[in-house]
Amino acid sequence: MRKTLFLAVSGLSGLALAEGVDGAATAWMLVSTALVLLMTPALAFFYGGLVRSKNALNTMMMSFAALGFVGVGWALLGYSLAFGEGGPWLGSLDHALLKGVGLEAKGEIPHLLFMAFQGTFAIITAALLTGGMVERMRFPALLLFLSLWGLLVYAPLAHWVWGGGFLGSLGALDFAGGTVVHINAGIAALVGALVLGARKDYGRQAILPHNVPFTLLGAALLWFGWFGFNGGSALSSGALASLAFVNTLLAPAATLTTWALLDLLRTGKVTAVGLATAIVVGLVAITPAAGFVSPLSALVLGAVSAFPSYFFLLWRPRTRLDDSLDVFGAHGIAGITGALLTGLLAEKTWNGVADGFLFGNPMQLAIQALAVGVAVAYSALGTFLLLKLTNLLTPLRASPKEEGLGLDVTQHGEEAYVEGEGAILVLSEASPPALKPAGGKA
Repeated sequence: MRKTLFLAVSGLSGLALAEGVDGAATAWMLVSTALVLLMTPALAFFYGGLVRSKNALNTMMMSFAALGFVGVGWALLGYSLAFGEGGPWLGSLDHALLKGVGLEAKGEIPHLLFMAFQGTFAIITAALLTGGMVERMRFPALLLFLSLWGLLVYAPLAHWVWGGGFLGSLGALDFAGGTVVHINAGIAALVGALVLGARKDYGRQAILPHNVPFTLLGAALLWFGWFGFNGGSALSSGALASLAFVNTLLAPAATLTTWALLDLLRTGKVTAVGLATAIVVGLVAITPAAGFVSPLSALVLGAVSAFPSYFFLLWRPRTRLDDSLDVFGAHGIAGITGALLTGLLAEKTWNGVADGFLFGNPMQLAIQALAVGVAVAYSALGTFLLLKLTNLLTPLRASPKEEGLGLDVTQHGEEAYVEGEGAILVLSEASPPALKPAGGKA
């Protein structure tokens, strides 16, 4: 039996290689896909540590939910809409239900693996946007919204940039998701925060992170996974993957250093949450540029990208905008910064595709700006309409009582941290009162 299985697998491998699949590229992409998938649980820790303890599980569950609801939607329909043969605006239904997605070559890797790799991007993007809506959104509404958003907002934008759509045809550079992932998620989180409104305690009492070590752990795992996110976007294991890999090391290091110096100059102290945020900002900013700029330019990009996000995050708490976990500041603004800096710093000698403004091609910056504008407009409009549609079908916002008790208990019937021998018991208004034993004593 074992010999038969071995021969079958060996024969399949030989057939795949004969059809143009490269073994080294496939091995790297298998690892990269796993690394990108890890980023979503990592994000759960990053976000979960930043909220109050009564909402820790609910916040983490938002990311874990994307693994299933967005992942299934991607396999059944989203991949086809994004990467199926279509026109400039949308793919087709050619690959719906994974039709025609098998072990044949897609570039140097199996088509099925390419689909899975792209699916992990859809999952993390949907998980990212939830940070703007934590501590107040009902979980059933979130599940419906994420399912629709992955199909109707993420997939079309992915097609426009990567799937043969009009932005890619114009020459927009987005190596691993500056527009498709980070600007998209940042704008969606901003719209979500505005539609839902501020948390009931926002501006009236301090809302502090309950577990900063969780956030640091999440940042570390995100950086680790990001090597697959950016390096894997080369879709091979060659020189381009090496360039993206090294730039993913250098840019966040420069952002972290700059952020720490800004903190020291402003307050004399460097905060752990600040450095964790700086890592994410640097990773976001280098994402569109990872395979298009030199390592020295990556250091410059990382350092420069710290400034707009840092000062926005200082300003935002003075407003009524309750983007709870600063998704727009960290992902939206850093994504915009990175996309525009790609248009400045891209070098054809490194990427073989295009030069940027500083290397003799001013038009590239204009194309990048157009792509940014399209991503902002489409994400904002699509997210707004889907939130309104979701609210028609099921209420978006938790009640003030549910917010007060915490969404862990009211949405999931669980607590992250249990004190004593039992958890809080929450009965619905329709639940019958507890019966008293004979004699009237409880």
